Amino acid sequence: MNFNDFLTMRHELMLTLLALVVLIIDLNLHNRHKHYIIPITLGLFFVNLLVGFIPEGSNTLFGGMYRTNPLLIMMKNILNIGVFIILLQSVTWLKKEENREKISEYFILLFSTLIGMNFMISSGDFLMFYLGLELATIPVAALAAYTHHQTKSAEAGIKLILSSALSSGILLFGISMIYGSTGSIYFDTITKVYANTPLQLLAFIFFFSGMSFKISLVPFHLWTADVYEGAPINVTSYLSVISKGAAAFILIIVMFTVFSSLAAVYKNILYLIAVLTMTVGNLFAMRQKNMKRFLAFSSIAQAGFILLGILGGNVMGMTSVIYFVLVYIFSNLGAFGVVSAISTVTGKESMDDYDGLYRTNPKLSLLMMLSLFSLAGIPPVAGFFGKFFLFASAASGGYYWLVFIAVLNATISLYYYLLVVKAMFINKNETPLAFFKSDLATRAGLLIAGLGIFFLGFWAKVYEIISSLSYGIMQ
Repeated sequence: MNFNDFLTMRHELMLTLLALVVLIIDLNLHNRHKHYIIPITLGLFFVNLLVGFIPEGSNTLFGGMYRTNPLLIMMKNILNIGVFIILLQSVTWLKKEENREKISEYFILLFSTLIGMNFMISSGDFLMFYLGLELATIPVAALAAYTHHQTKSAEAGIKLILSSALSSGILLFGISMIYGSTGSIYFDTITKVYANTPLQLLAFIFFFSGMSFKISLVPFHLWTADVYEGAPINVTSYLSVISKGAAAFILIIVMFTVFSSLAAVYKNILYLIAVLTMTVGNLFAMRQKNMKRFLAFSSIAQAGFILLGILGGNVMGMTSVIYFVLVYIFSNLGAFGVVSAISTVTGKESMDDYDGLYRTNPKLSLLMMLSLFSLAGIPPVAGFFGKFFLFASAASGGYYWLVFIAVLNATISLYYYLLVVKAMFINKNETPLAFFKSDLATRAGLLIAGLGIFFLGFWAKVYEIISSLSYGIMQ
């Protein structure tokens, strides 16, 4: 193994180096100068984002434990784009007096969990997968409790770490049964020998249950709303978008490779869970008044739509899931960005506080409307095409009734998304939220999200690129 082989792990190595640089800078800065860490880190992460797009071929390291190819690199780049938007939207919040002494901790924890997600995506066996999973989970639990002086935040961190420990234990037990029944932990080897024996079916159920927790699939979703509400708003957006996106990526990889021989069995399970997840997420979202809980249940419903692509079981299915996650990142971060901007300045997080928002903050109202329309799947914004490709993938597999149920749920979701739009544009309010102007970084993050929502739907080349990469892997 030479130096060039290690450059295969450039995403993970650069993030590790970036975390070390942030730590060194923090140790050498006086407390009153801690805020200088923010622009330095943003600049360095932007360089990391650009380097990630340098073309690279396929390769494996450590005897097949770590692997990379153009499709996996694209998945990591998609996550990097989302993290960069979140970092931009976090600037105002990090500059608040109570957070100034913990700025470096925020960046280091966030980069650590992103490193774990990258290792999960590039894992070639279950050992690397599990190490990446734990590296992704533990720091994000600390992030949920970042504002530990607030009871809700500390409670969110405790709930997340305890729930994660339980789900990781279930998942690890499933992996141990896979190893016991196949004699290997390597994905390529297991794919060739995996069958429909009772032990292997049970192993799959345990593994899928553990992964369902990460994506907030029903009935493994109960932690989501409480943790999302208690965590800082920017950590909530990270959990909702980046953590869920990474889990969706690794799930489609494992389902289409390791468990491909169980397709006839797991598709029935996925069918039921997809219906329950979409329906339960939508029904509970309609009852919410807190914006973070509202978007939490909305994200649960969106997770149900992701399963439609997995049920497709073909190149179109993999392509539609990756494309949907890309669209979902821009759409959800647009909505969370507006909520974050308002919450940071005013402390308001209730839907009732948005009454008459258009009168005082028209730009924020328009971006929120655009984001919610994209999440609902209204043409011509990108969310419509994301859902359309998922529906087309499920229909290609003959799941017409499931597509019909999904369309009904998309219609239901439009109702509660329009509740927010109605509050901003129609509801009367004698004392609406006062006009405020966000800082440059926040406005840049919101602008990137808005442009992504608008242009991704018209830029067909993106879907074509993802499709060609998926086709090369599936073959």
